[in-house]
Amino acid sequence: MAWKSHLSRNLKELRVLFCQTSPASSSARAFVENNYKDLKTLNPKLPILIRECNGIEPQLWARYDMGVERGIRLEGLTEAQILKALEDLVKVGASLKA
Repeated sequence: MAWKSHLSRNLKELRVLFCQTSPASSSARAFVENNYKDLKTLNPKLPILIRECNGIEPQLWARYDMGVERGIRLEGLTEAQILKALEDLVKVGASLKA
């Protein structure tokens, strides 16, 4: 998945928010556990922030140039769907630069 190496070209920051214990956040936790290392290795200078907060709804936020932000709710999504949502956020960043 070549798009993973383009995160730092199209995003200024990536934030993942989830609850440490709620079942609604289980896919988000699995996503972080299985993908953080690869994403950080491919994009060492991109801030990837993991925010755990009790009772929060799982969310994925991308910050682009000029402070523009886009967020996606992750509740009910599978790990594969979260990966697809991240890919879509990267594409949004590419289109904002065009």
